[in-house]
Amino acid sequence: MAEGGSEPGTGAALPDARAIRLFLDMCAAERGSAKNTILAYRRDLDGASAALGGGLVAATPDDLARLMHGWRDLARASLQRKTSALRGFFAFLRRDGFRRDDPTADLPSPARARPLPKTLAAGDIDRLFAVLADRPPTPATLRLRALVELLYGSGLRATELVGLPRHAIRPGRGHAILTGKGGKQRLVPIGRAAEAAVAAHAAAVPADARYLFPSGAKHLSRVRLFQLVKALAADAGIPPDRISPHVLRHAFATHLLENGADLRTLQTLLGHADIATTQIYTHVASKALVELVNARHPLADRPLADAP
Repeated sequence: MAEGGSEPGTGAALPDARAIRLFLDMCAAERGSAKNTILAYRRDLDGASAALGGGLVAATPDDLARLMHGWRDLARASLQRKTSALRGFFAFLRRDGFRRDDPTADLPSPARARPLPKTLAAGDIDRLFAVLADRPPTPATLRLRALVELLYGSGLRATELVGLPRHAIRPGRGHAILTGKGGKQRLVPIGRAAEAAVAAHAAAVPADARYLFPSGAKHLSRVRLFQLVKALAADAGIPPDRISPHVLRHAFATHLLENGADLRTLQTLLGHADIATTQIYTHVASKALVELVNARHPLADRPLADAP
């Protein structure tokens, strides 16, 4: 029987405050929800209860529609959290017999906005390589140059890069075949600059080494790669929080797209299983795409009609 003696289906005899407390207790005990999540849900549900004059437990679909309308200008993440709190709350009430129905069935599900990838301007890339060029050609500098050339020049993922086999990149071939996410192989272009940087670094790596970038008995770690890239950025006057190995991969993709590469080619080069993942770069390079259409479309030179 429902706690508090409420009549199943209405929830009218169960005060909002008690219902919210029971729901949050369940989140902590059964779901193991984080403290911050529980605090956020408490704020969301207390606010919803106040907006409905203490009638949240007995709310109708129309009541919830009014709530959602009042939240329409909130940030997408806040709206998603509030909607999730309501869905979880009423699912709990129904499960424990405080209601027979679930008034959230028709609530819209705000689409999750995919964040645009961070990238770097071409000038930032030039500054990184200028710093490397000014350093003495020590083994550490040659290794870092090879790492950066492959991140930006070939679009490798950090995990793919640090785990490269010793002989994965051969002089004169112009490409490498890598095993990426999901064990899928893909062909990766290796430009002349990257090839030369790898050859200079590899000269100091034992021919029988397992990895191109060895470190102890294994290979260079992703954490160490992050540290090296951020330290280089700081020396180049680029805020370290703006850069990472993945940002250099994004710069590779963005700059290719800005210079006329098509999405299908980019999808292949990046190793994306779904082109929808690649399409996010069209938002980053939209200005360049508009300029490309204006410059190359057959109607680009067509004279404009005289205004009436």
